[in-house]
Amino acid sequence: MHDVIAVRGAREHNLKGVDVDIPRNKLVVITGLSGSGKSSLAFDTIYAEGQRRYVESLSAYARQFLGLMEKPDVDQIDGLSPAISIDQKSTSRNPRSTVATVTEIYDYLRLMFARIGVPHCPIGGNIIERQTTDAIVDQVVGLTEGARLMILAPVVQDKKGAFEHIPEQYQRAGFARVRVDGVVYALDEFPELDKNYKHSIEVVVDRLVNNEEGRARLVQSVEQALELADGRLNVLNAETDEVVTFSMMYACPEHPEIKIPELEPRTFSFNSPHGACPTCTGLGSRLEVDPELVIPNGRLTIAEGAIRPFNRVAVDAWYMKKMQAVADKYKFSLHVPTSELKPKDL
Repeated sequence: MHDVIAVRGAREHNLKGVDVDIPRNKLVVITGLSGSGKSSLAFDTIYAEGQRRYVESLSAYARQFLGLMEKPDVDQIDGLSPAISIDQKSTSRNPRSTVATVTEIYDYLRLMFARIGVPHCPIGGNIIERQTTDAIVDQVVGLTEGARLMILAPVVQDKKGAFEHIPEQYQRAGFARVRVDGVVYALDEFPELDKNYKHSIEVVVDRLVNNEEGRARLVQSVEQALELADGRLNVLNAETDEVVTFSMMYACPEHPEIKIPELEPRTFSFNSPHGACPTCTGLGSRLEVDPELVIPNGRLTIAEGAIRPFNRVAVDAWYMKKMQAVADKYKFSLHVPTSELKPKDL
């Protein structure tokens, strides 16, 4: 391992064949007058080559998430490890902008978690592994006895496009129906989709009743759907319109209700609906009503103005009439101190 990063013949931008040795594992500061080539050496030469080597070592799938820089104009760089860069950028007041997104290190973190992450059950904490076909078949069979089921193969999940190839492709495979964004169509009546919007398309593999007579047919349809949709399966209960999703990807054996999709970079992005918290939608905070601020004084009655937003409203005002109507419906009094009212009344 080299103890220096040796740069020879750097000619990027205004550099004139610069040769320099930079010690490794040290904090190095490059100084100079404006226009002397500090950024050209640090970012456009050394970092560009380190980042290019790093990205070229990844798979084609991973490269699409990281922009590849062009090879810098330099004769030779030795002792250079794969590199990432933290740029000096202005901060943003956007709640979706963090230190990680501003420095772009977030792209590398998402990729790292997606490729080497080990999923765990959020309830029991045990490692989650992929399901087998037999385990999925047993779960589908264990659904509501006697229910009419629709076995669906999700071939497109929340992706943009017109998907004009779908009808011909699956008609040749022997299928007759498809479910597009929750609506079932015959394949020869496939709707015209707006390519600028995300769509979900499921091939209808079979429609049957979950009973002993149809058990063999159910098993065969489940296996066919899993093969068609790369290990994914949706089962629609035609009586309740409830959709249950199964996957050969990840599921907890002790808590079968816990299912984790295939790990992708977007799974770890709070800016994507696939990775954002469903409660705060990725913002990290949410607005809630604080009862202590709405009713700060429990000794007052509602009629006396206990509800702070209404405490300046006259007794015969419109708001007070509305509150009296609510009190009459739920059988509580506006003339009792709020501290003595039941929680459900408040």
